[in-house]
Amino acid sequence: MSKKILSALFGAGLAALALSPVAMADPQELAEMHAEMGSGCETCHADGEPSADGAHEFEQCQSCHGSLAEMDAVHQPHDGNLMCADCHAPHDSNVGDKPTCDSCHDDGRTAESILK
Repeated sequence: MSKKILSALFGAGLAALALSPVAMADPQELAEMHAEMGSGCETCHADGEPSADGAHEFEQCQSCHGSLAEMDAVHQPHDGNLMCADCHAPHDSNVGDKPTCDSCHDDGRTAESILK
């Protein structure tokens, strides 16, 4: 396919997303979405209360999403160093928000540069 056709298709796709009802919906926190999917706060927190060290919540993340070691090339180097909530702050991030490398690293790295 020519670059012009691909650009036109990409542009049309972006326009469709921008006009779709989902794109216009109010943002929802990760915590709200997880609570709706399960049994409220107990979906992630033992007895509905945060653990002191976050270990229980980290185990809950992995029980559904898998371990960092099992995930893609961006997640794997963080195994043993970080917990999910270190980057995906469930009470501060919205569904679909993705942290970037420069949220923590100030050396210019990007997901594209490390996935080569």
